Amino acid sequence: MLNRMLRNAVRDRAPVGAPQYGQQGGYAPQYGQPTYGQPGYGQPGYATQTPYPTMPGMAAPPQVRPMTIDDVVIRTLGLIALTGVVGALSWIFLPSAGALAVPLLAVAAVATLGIALFSWFRPITNPAVISVYAVAQGLLLGTVSRVFESAYHGIVLQAVVGTFGIFAGMAVLYLFRVLRATPKFTKFIIGALIGVVVLSLFNLVMSAFGHNPGLIDYSMSGRVGWLPIVFSLVCIVVGALTFVLDFAAVEEGVRAGAPQRYAWFCAFGLLVGLIYLYWQILRMLGYLRR
Repeated sequence: MLNRMLRNAVRDRAPVGAPQYGQQGGYAPQYGQPTYGQPGYGQPGYATQTPYPTMPGMAAPPQVRPMTIDDVVIRTLGLIALTGVVGALSWIFLPSAGALAVPLLAVAAVATLGIALFSWFRPITNPAVISVYAVAQGLLLGTVSRVFESAYHGIVLQAVVGTFGIFAGMAVLYLFRVLRATPKFTKFIIGALIGVVVLSLFNLVMSAFGHNPGLIDYSMSGRVGWLPIVFSLVCIVVGALTFVLDFAAVEEGVRAGAPQRYAWFCAFGLLVGLIYLYWQILRMLGYLRR
């Protein structure tokens, strides 16, 4: 999905079908008109005039700087830092907020879900919207992580190390082309990701009505069956493999010369993958502790 959106993004640098300089219908000389630098019949030449596009009354076309890998890295690190800072503040101050904490977390959950779903249909390149997602996720991460830490000492640090360890491992595998985003691989991972997300939402909705299908155990105590552990393991594997698609999207976007603003979209995709993987690892470690 990221590859397709970034490939289409290159078209934003110039209107599709717009005449280019030197083409018929653009700035090319027409029949019977003098050319630049060549005088027409009985007319002075244009060689002494300032050439396009700095002639009076004519504006130069806007320059769009293509994105680079450094642009993606800087924005990704910034979003991770923003999420971490908000998560730390949520960890410290939100439990003492009392009745205000519940609606605040509810708004954060709705915001993250809405922005994530919207990104499936249209690339988000607005840094303000992406920052809202990072802040909302920070609120949720800090609060839930504190609950897990109070129940299982040291589990948050283990989840953080596991998340970034898997991310680094996938980056190495992609760098050495052990894993590649082939068309079949891309279709399989997107289908698997949609499947686990739909099943997770289905399990959540059914549990809200008192009928937990058993894919996810939301309690913090008691023994855990094999089904939640297997499903959590599948979610971790799928989440890890999505980084291959993200790396390929960044590489293809840089090669195709996508506009710089699409570095925000790539950074957003990496942030979503990291947060999703962290949630799944935290849940799996909670199962294993029990």
